[in-house]
Amino acid sequence: MKVSAIELDSARKVYGHGASAMVALSDVDLSIGPGRFVSLIGPSGCGKSTLLRLVAGLETADGGSVRVHGVTPDQACAAKLIGFVPQTPALLPWRSVLGNVTLPQRINTAAARRRERIGDLGERGAGKAPPDMLELLRRAGLGEVVHRLPAQLSGGMQQRTAIVRAFGLQPDVMLMDEPFSALDEFTRETLQDQLLDLWDELKTTVLFITHSVQEAVRLSDTVVVMAPRPGRIVDVIDIDLPRPRNQRLFEQSSFHEYEDLIRDRLHRAWRSADAA
Repeated sequence: MKVSAIELDSARKVYGHGASAMVALSDVDLSIGPGRFVSLIGPSGCGKSTLLRLVAGLETADGGSVRVHGVTPDQACAAKLIGFVPQTPALLPWRSVLGNVTLPQRINTAAARRRERIGDLGERGAGKAPPDMLELLRRAGLGEVVHRLPAQLSGGMQQRTAIVRAFGLQPDVMLMDEPFSALDEFTRETLQDQLLDLWDELKTTVLFITHSVQEAVRLSDTVVVMAPRPGRIVDVIDIDLPRPRNQRLFEQSSFHEYEDLIRDRLHRAWRSADAA
C-alpha cells in the first residue's frame, strides 16, 4: 500500500488553558498523495499556519496524529524529507547567493542515511546525485547574480534564492507559507511560473499557504478551504485543469469557474463561523 506523503488524522491543536483556551485546529483529517501540489486557503485565524507548522515539526499536535511518509515530522525533518519556504527569505546576509543555496547540502551529509530507513524513500533516493545548484539558479533566473550578496538583490530575487535553497536538498515534501505575498503582481506571476517548473521536474509534494484564490487555482492539484472558530477544513476541491498552466490559463472560463467556486466556499465558511 502506498504511503501518503502527508497524513493528518483527527489532528488537534489548542493554545492556552481553561476558559481562555483557543482551539486553533479541531480534528483535522487530510491525506495528500506523493507529488501533489495542494494549497490551503482561508481567512486569518483559520489554522493554515498552525497546520503547516504541525507538518513541519515546529508544533506538536495536542490530539490525533501527523505523519510525513509514514513517520513523525521530527523523524522526517532529521532525514531532510521536508523543505520549508517562509514568507520572508531568511538568507544569510554575509553569504553569496550560491553560498546560501549550497550551504544546506554541506551541513546535512548524514540525512541520506536517515532517509534510507524510511519506507521506500531510500530505494527511490539510492544513487541520486545532488542537484546542480548553479543550474537550478540559472533556471530560476538567477544565473547572473550567483556571486551577489542578498542585500544586492531585489525582493523577488531573494525569494527565488530561498526557493532554490529549499529545493536543493531534494525534499520529498515542500512546505510554503505565502512565499509570494509581499511581491508585486508581475513578480508574483513570474515566480509562480518558475515554481511550477521546478515542481514539475523534481516531483516534490507541495503544501502551499495562500490568501489568493487566483494563485491557488493556478498552482494547485487540490485546494483545501479552511474556516475559523475553530480552525477546520470545510471543503476539498480538486482542480481539473491541464498542465502546464501558463498565462493563457487566465483566459479560460473553466479557470474562472474554479475561482468562483472557491470564493463561494470561503463566503459560506465565513457565514458558518459568524453563526457559531
